[in-house]
Parts: sequence; C-alpha cells; structure tokens
Amino acid sequence: MTRLKGLDLLALGFMTFALFLGAGNIIFPPSAGLAAGQSLWSAALGFLLTGVGLPLLTVVALARVGGGMDRLTAPLGRGAGTLLAVAVYLAIGPLFATPRTAVVSFEMGVAPFSGNTAIPLFVYTVLFFSATLFLAVNPGQLVNRVGKFITPVLLAALLVLGGAAVFAPAGDIGVTAENYRNSPLLKGFLEGYLTMDTLGALVFGIVIATAIRDRGVSDPALVTRYSVIAGAIAALGLSLVYLALFYLGATSQGIAGEAQNGVQILTSYVQHTFGTPGSLLLAVVITLACLTTAVGLTTACGEFFSSLIPVGYRTVVVVFTLFSLLVANQGLTQLISVSVPVLVGLYPLAIMLVALSLLDGCWVSPRRIFVPVMAVTLVFGVVDGLSAAGFNDLVPVLFTQLPLAAQSMGWLVPVLVTLAIAFVIDRLLGRRRLAS
Repeated sequence: MTRLKGLDLLALGFMTFALFLGAGNIIFPPSAGLAAGQSLWSAALGFLLTGVGLPLLTVVALARVGGGMDRLTAPLGRGAGTLLAVAVYLAIGPLFATPRTAVVSFEMGVAPFSGNTAIPLFVYTVLFFSATLFLAVNPGQLVNRVGKFITPVLLAALLVLGGAAVFAPAGDIGVTAENYRNSPLLKGFLEGYLTMDTLGALVFGIVIATAIRDRGVSDPALVTRYSVIAGAIAALGLSLVYLALFYLGATSQGIAGEAQNGVQILTSYVQHTFGTPGSLLLAVVITLACLTTAVGLTTACGEFFSSLIPVGYRTVVVVFTLFSLLVANQGLTQLISVSVPVLVGLYPLAIMLVALSLLDGCWVSPRRIFVPVMAVTLVFGVVDGLSAAGFNDLVPVLFTQLPLAAQSMGWLVPVLVTLAIAFVIDRLLGRRRLAS
C-alpha cells in the first residue's frame, strides 16, 4: 500500500493552497480591513468563517464521497445533479472565473507598466494561458510543478508582503466605517462569502483526489485522509494571508483612505513601503496566484467534462483554454458585470449542497431532504442573481423584505425552514416504514 511521506503531504497542501489563492483572495481582505478599522479582529473572524471555513468543509465533504461533485449531487437524481455540476464547472471555469484570473492579474500586475490597452492584454493573455495549458495538460504533475516549484515562490513573495504589513505598517489602525460599526462579525462574514471559494472548492476536490491517486495512493481511506490534510494546510496558509492583509488594510487609512477597492489599497501600500520594487513584487504575487488558480480550474474542468462526454481530457483542456483566452480579451468590466450575478445565484446552492452532504447521517432518505431544500434554494438563488444583476423590478416585494435580503442572503431563513419541515417528514416516513 502506497503512503505519502511528510514532504509529499506538505507539497500537496502547498498545491491546494495555491489553487485557492487567486486575485480575489488578495483583494478583498485589505478592503475589508480598511473599512473595519478598530473592529478589525471581529470582521476578520467573520471573514475567516466563510473565506476559509466553508471551503475547508467543502474539501472534507468531497473527500468523504471520493472527490467528485457527482457523488455530492447523487441524492438529487442524475439529471438535476448533472445540470448543477455543469453550471458550477462552466461558471467557475471557462465562462467567468478562469478568464477573470488572466484579466485581473494583467490589470493589477502588468497594466501599470504596459498600459491598459488591447494589445498588451492580448499578448499577456496568450502567454498566461500558454503557461496554464502547459501546467494543466499533465494533471499528474501538478504536485511537482505547482506544489514544489511555483508555490514556494508565491509563498516567499507573500511572506515579504505580509511581513511588511505586520512589522512596517503604513500607520495606526484607523476608524471603523459606518457599515462595520453595528455588526462587524456579520459584515466580515458576508465579505468572505464574496470570495466564492466554496464554488472553487467544489471544483478543486477532484483535482486534489486525482493528484493523490497519481502519486500511487489507491486506498480510498488514505485518499480521504490526505485530502483533508491538504485542505487543512491550505486553510492555515489562507488564514495567515487574510489576517496579514486585513491588518495591512486597517493600518493604511492614512495613505489609502479614499481607495475604492483592494487593488488601490495594495498599490498604495507597496508604493509607499517599497517604491517601484514593491510594484514588481505585487505583480509577481498576483500573477502567480492567478496562474495557479487558472491551472486548477482548467484541470478540474478537463477531468469533469472528459468523464461526462466522449472527449479526451487533453482536448477539453485545449478547447477550454482557448475559449478562456477569447473571453478574457473582452475586458474586466464586462466580464465581472456578467459573472457576478451568476456566481451569486450559484453560491447558496453550493453552501446547502455541502451542508446537506456533511449531515448525511441525519437523513433516513437523503433524496427527501435534498430535493425540496435545493429546489427552494434554487428559487432564492435566482432571485439574488437578478438583484445582483440590477433587475430589481423583476423581484417580488416579498423577497426584499426577508431577513438578510439586503446582503444577498435572503435565502437563508426560508431554506432553513424548508430543511426543518423536510427533516420532520423524513423522520415520520422513515419510522412508518420501519414499523410496517
């Protein structure tokens, strides 16, 4: 029986960390920290719950069922489960998230030096996706190429940036913004929700499991254990990065008080602390973070669709990479405007899918729980997506009056009520069957 050694497990954890750490993970914490001010640690705790806790639980859920999203969706039935999986993989893959990694890394890391015009963007995306294709075409080498080579470079750059944020802050912790004063924990929780890493975890589960099996591990119990260990290592790394970047933002009000997003905060800080070399450091961090995320997303999509349709893995990877290249050159503004409503609509479905899967021992018949709960979640996910897209006129007034509706979490209370009703019915029908 093949077992992984300590260094192999560490490399696997580094690979998982790198897959999750995209540009959004680096942008959101400084922005939240800047607004949180004196409420820094409460907001950071809320952010960690959704930005780290939920993705880790998703990795655990996938590891328990064997690493594939199709196992999680099995209680929904083959048709509904496949449709949900296809929607998640396309949204987090070639339609939105993968092209976004290239465009965001260009605008943050390269555009300040080359100019934000069409030709530099095209040249950069060609190089970016060529590297993505090279790393993704042989998924069995992901641990070696990403975990042992790229991630250490990324970690070194993050250590410099994070160390500077902690030991050379730009100023004192600033004041708390109005929207963080009443409930900083909840506000941080909602900011972590926006990272969309739970959707990413649904996609990356199969990548982690495949990487483990390609190292010669065949025992399902060991695959599960190693997947959980890799997720825990990644969670620890992400937590340290988020806390450092939260502190960076909270202490940067003096130099970036008028900043509108995390990009401006980071740019102001590195320019203030390091000058031009700092901008180069930021370019390295963002490019490597986005590249590893793009590789993970492309690999996961290749694994999924090559098993779903009669097309080889390499063919799927090549087609999706070329498609991502075309989409990326449409520009960041248009890409985000289209992608955010779709991702907001899918996220509640992902959360409930993972939660119901982790609690599978509580259900007599999983299908009696999954179908009604996921159906209600879908309705509210569509409503939240319409709101995020600006189509508020299409949303009935009732939906806007629900608790947490203003934070795109109006789905939570109705879904929990549905879950409670389904649980009672499941228990009653289960007991009657046992009695008969």
